[in-house]
Amino acid sequence: MTVYKLISTDDYPALVIDGILMHCIKWTSPKKDAENKVKILGIKKGRVLDICTGLGYTAIAASRCADEVVTIEKDENVIEIAKNNEYSAELFTSKSKNIKSIIGDAYDEIEKFDDECFDYLIHDPPTLSRAGELYGEKFYKNLYRVLKSGGKLFHYVSKPGSKYRNKSVEKGIINRLRNVGFEVKIYEKASGVVCFKKGFKFGWEEGLSDTKKKLYSIELQHKSLE
Repeated sequence: MTVYKLISTDDYPALVIDGILMHCIKWTSPKKDAENKVKILGIKKGRVLDICTGLGYTAIAASRCADEVVTIEKDENVIEIAKNNEYSAELFTSKSKNIKSIIGDAYDEIEKFDDECFDYLIHDPPTLSRAGELYGEKFYKNLYRVLKSGGKLFHYVSKPGSKYRNKSVEKGIINRLRNVGFEVKIYEKASGVVCFKKGFKFGWEEGLSDTKKKLYSIELQHKSLE
């Protein structure tokens, strides 16, 4: 039987499932971490897909900036816990008119979306051992497909440096994301990577020659693997 519980933190409660913490609380807190994901992506408007709702903190934070947030969660027990958590209330009240919640498996639900229909993606899956299909290249291809040209993806990576079946989890994620077309940059303090779909314009691009742009891009990719 799966065991769910909430634990206290410096601000919002954190969810624990079968002894596995579902939130970042090292160096941060659930509320700050959710807000940081939104800040890293630079969300100011547009349409956001939030994969793995959990208690909804990230969807709520994104909804305060975006025009629309679509969030997906397959575990109905988690949804029930969220309904009884005061800090998740905006998911279910009239205050969250721009949040659309879907109860279903993200692996299947993402197939239903049109090509290039989201400006931002936030992918916050459980650990690789619990939801390996959400770390696979097929799923990543769909992430790339539904993201608009020039869009950005934040992909949570639990415990940077950890291994699964004697292989680096982080390097495996980065390699598969690059295989489907993303450019990847690591954000260690946010425990994740930010991916850019072709068409994204960096602030430093204006005024640079094509050669310098290419060299800078290569340097950025090299640093992300260090």
